[in-house]
Amino acid sequence: MSHKLKLAGACLNQTPIDWENNLRNIRSAITQAKDEGVDLLCLPELCITGYGCEDLFLSQWLPEKATEKLIEILPHTKDIAVTIGLPIRFNNQIYNTTCLITDGTITGFYAKQKLANDGVHYESRWFTPWPSQKIDTIQVDGNEYSIGHITVDYKGITIGFEICEDAWVTDRPCEHLKTKVDLILNPSASHFAFGKSEFREDLVIKSSKQFDCVYLYANLLGNEAGRMIYDGDVLIAQKGKLIGRNHRLWFHDFRLLEVEVDFGNHTATENIKPHYSDRKEEFSHAAGLALFDYCRKSRSKGFVLSLSGGADSSTIATLISFAVRTALEQRGKEGLEDKLGFKLEGETPEAITQQLLTTAYQATKNSSEATFNSAKNLAESIGATFYNWDIDAEVDQYRSTIEQAIGRKLTWEQDDITLQNIQARTRSPIIWMLANLENKLLMATSNRSEGDVGYATMDGDTSGSISPIAGVDKHFVLQWLQYAEHQLGFSGLKEVNSLTPTAELRPEDQHQTDEDDLMPYEVLMKIEREAILHGKAPKQVFDSLKSDYEHKKLKDWIKKFFRLWTRNQWKRERYAPSFHFDDFNIDPRSWYRFPILSGGYLEELEKL
Repeated sequence: MSHKLKLAGACLNQTPIDWENNLRNIRSAITQAKDEGVDLLCLPELCITGYGCEDLFLSQWLPEKATEKLIEILPHTKDIAVTIGLPIRFNNQIYNTTCLITDGTITGFYAKQKLANDGVHYESRWFTPWPSQKIDTIQVDGNEYSIGHITVDYKGITIGFEICEDAWVTDRPCEHLKTKVDLILNPSASHFAFGKSEFREDLVIKSSKQFDCVYLYANLLGNEAGRMIYDGDVLIAQKGKLIGRNHRLWFHDFRLLEVEVDFGNHTATENIKPHYSDRKEEFSHAAGLALFDYCRKSRSKGFVLSLSGGADSSTIATLISFAVRTALEQRGKEGLEDKLGFKLEGETPEAITQQLLTTAYQATKNSSEATFNSAKNLAESIGATFYNWDIDAEVDQYRSTIEQAIGRKLTWEQDDITLQNIQARTRSPIIWMLANLENKLLMATSNRSEGDVGYATMDGDTSGSISPIAGVDKHFVLQWLQYAEHQLGFSGLKEVNSLTPTAELRPEDQHQTDEDDLMPYEVLMKIEREAILHGKAPKQVFDSLKSDYEHKKLKDWIKKFFRLWTRNQWKRERYAPSFHFDDFNIDPRSWYRFPILSGGYLEELEKL
């Protein structure tokens, strides 16, 4: 017998404790769902407060205010069922819950049982896991409701729940249900990482098969709180078959995906959108969205970038241009102005980029004509404002002052690192000055490979409000630049891609290159993954890679990596906030903690 219900999930671009934004997005999604005849709408995890509130969850007032906001939403839920995520204080503990509302009335609260506590997640710091199969009673606004491991009957179907991590672990809550469910709702806050969307999709499909039901998954969207990016997946599967998938990484406040499901005949009208599968394509959209959200949520007027003509700063300039292009395509100029909070001059992506992105080439006597032309031509091709100035006078003044103080001349033979660093540091004050003048975000340009080995000047090229590519390795950056030139149409990268990566801090006759200073970037990337992602000791790293390289060279590279890694933890502690892109990162505030002072692997390196 036919038994049709229209189901929908919505991804929301929320911000911690931005009540006006968060409730507006919730109401807008509900309104659109009702207009489209949706019977049941699933909204993401902790969407009232935002997922990234961190230690605010421990406060007395935040859960209380979240409950007040839940009550405010009730009148908007007439003639529809909606799940809404919020923190709940119950018996002096904080629980991560989703509230099911039907026709303007609270039906009950499902409480999360499995807390994410690995990688970038610290949920057990804030929340208490709910015991499996336990149901209690909570009083909200003078009324009593069920809370815990609940199931709910709605319009002739039985609904079960999981919240994000509940579905990613063994011993899942839905494995312990005492009744067969027709539908499982999973409101989530699952951060972006390369390739993770395919894993989510597989998880949803397999879950619908395992529990012989329809499985509906709804994720957050955008750069919510600074570091984490959310894909905005909405996925729906029925008995082992995908029937719904939305566009990911969209530059909108919310996106709705609906599917009509016949629970009687076990059929559905499919609604499957295309998605990004290539890492380089994912990076373009994830980084672009992250930069756009960071700019508007920090109430900044755009971006300032010290554009050297090299790979890293050129990647950031191109990503900003791509973000402008994509936001303009998806939102239009008026929508872009509405989110940024100010008027934009011109109509084209290039004209808008000129207003939003200010660049400067800061030359010294060691800079080349090739990198100047590379920077200038890229800036002109994307429309960015471009300045060019010389900092030799400032560098010479610093050098003269210290030489007079110590009573000797500085030489490249004796003072190599000092003479390199003063050039990078001299660029910092004036580019910060420009960012202050224009009320824009200064972009730090370090990548993850440089962070591994400290190949960056603290208070020089690390200066910035955010470090947008610190979550990806240099080997990937170089591959992405080729992709951006040839696949995304950024022809201004031609000269960038023809250059050998170099800091250009030594005299030109020394022919400085990054890989001569360090090691081949591909090797650095492989050592990093073995040592940091997989947690291997130096000898274990060697054993993993020895079939690919000449043994003496490989040992030298491994020794250099571990020595530089341990010596430069203090730098990683000070890097500007970065975005999480990969299945790991080296940010001690979000993924990998390492002691600032240590024995430096001395005994372990001896075994090589």
